[in-house]
Amino acid sequence: MSAEKLYTGSCLCGGIRYEIHGQIGDIIECHCRRCRKANGTAFATNAPIKKADFKIVQGETLLKKYQSSETTQRCFCSECASPIISIKAETPDTYRLRIGTLDTPLEQKPTQHIFTAYKAEWETICDGLPQYDERP
Repeated sequence: MSAEKLYTGSCLCGGIRYEIHGQIGDIIECHCRRCRKANGTAFATNAPIKKADFKIVQGETLLKKYQSSETTQRCFCSECASPIISIKAETPDTYRLRIGTLDTPLEQKPTQHIFTAYKAEWETICDGLPQYDERP
């Protein structure tokens, strides 16, 4: 059996620091309007992680939650507004990690683009990854 991987991450101001003691799932780039709004960018780069593997080691009181839809909570730093994770009601044991908050380098690369039917009109996707109009 392979050794457990440790990943670390933080928000922009460094007030929140976290660890992941486990695997990071497939990296997905989401182009839906909510992800674009929440991140202020053309897409959000997310990957699933097990809730049990995620631990905030500093600044837990800074983590705030916003109910962005009936089924999704977005969690961010209340000081610098960095998005950290989102929680979906239908998968309560899994978080969606915002990959840009990782401090540990990743070897894996994004695997696909989702909700491309809603991508920004000024964005061009040129990487050759599979693209899906909705969630596959």
